[in-house]
Amino acid sequence: MAKNYFERVRALTPTKFWVNNVTREEAKLGIAAGATGCTQNPSYTWKMLSHPTEGVYARQLLAEALKESTDDNEVECILQRKLIKGISDIFLPLWKESHGKYGYVSIQGDPIHEDKTQVILDEARKNRVMNPNIMIKIPATKAGLEAMETLIAENTPINATEIMTVQQTIEICEMYTRISEKTGMKPPVYYSLITGIYNEWLRKDVAAKKVDINPDVLYQAGMVIAKKVYNLVHDRGYELKFIGGGVRTPEDFYQMVGGDVNITMNWLGAGSCTQLIEADARVESRLFNPPQEIVVDELNAKLPQFREAYWENGLSTEDFEKNGAVEYFRDMFVDAWEKSLVVIAEERKKLK
Repeated sequence: MAKNYFERVRALTPTKFWVNNVTREEAKLGIAAGATGCTQNPSYTWKMLSHPTEGVYARQLLAEALKESTDDNEVECILQRKLIKGISDIFLPLWKESHGKYGYVSIQGDPIHEDKTQVILDEARKNRVMNPNIMIKIPATKAGLEAMETLIAENTPINATEIMTVQQTIEICEMYTRISEKTGMKPPVYYSLITGIYNEWLRKDVAAKKVDINPDVLYQAGMVIAKKVYNLVHDRGYELKFIGGGVRTPEDFYQMVGGDVNITMNWLGAGSCTQLIEADARVESRLFNPPQEIVVDELNAKLPQFREAYWENGLSTEDFEKNGAVEYFRDMFVDAWEKSLVVIAEERKKLK
């Protein structure tokens, strides 16, 4: 039987894919197609509440959650746990069969209060007890890094997300090395470089500022950073694993093929798992094609927002959350979270 595109990629390269923000059916389809993990972000509750087929199920779980708290924001956190528990149950056999190598499902909670370390810690500990294959997804900001320090020492699997810069990656890797050497704990930790979102934000920012730059050069910006990060982590012997995210087009996946990476994608839509399976492209290793010097030079010369992402110490830890691409990504989550809060408030009124 002919293998699908992802199965052929996995047979010829170390590259793998994870499915993102899935329904229960999409989780099963993803595993059948070769997915080795799953990511869910703070938009997930809204996606499920507004989903044409999963909406009824999500509202049933919401009715349960409303009985467990009088605080609407806490209700959304509870609802998110209930929804993602069902997805982690689907991936749990894969986690067990692989002895914890595959089958993780990551959960990222309340984006409104993600600048508070204790909120992140409290949510992480509640989320972690759902299933052994739950991975805690935390933004790589000052508060997030502080929370990761504690959680790594507690042997908690982590997906460090909202990474848009080289310096964020370095700080996470150095922290992991320091803590694991001190405590002996080496939980699986992934760094999520969100290349697709970075590209989307950068192109909008460049257009708004009317920067005169070669479109072919601008198109490569995210991958220039991704390739630098990948090689830097490898050359320094850091033990963290690479997750790429924010896939918007098939190219966002094709460009990463060949590396020991995990690329997250939605099951449906533009740049989705389904689109790549249907396209059935040739398997070609492309990650290790180095960018031309003239490309890197023009990006550095014309885009200060590229320089702060590309160079070590381009940003301070305190400024990670102020990075334009990080803010752009977080705003998507806050918008979706707040839409869910509106639904929760409406459902609560019906109970009175």
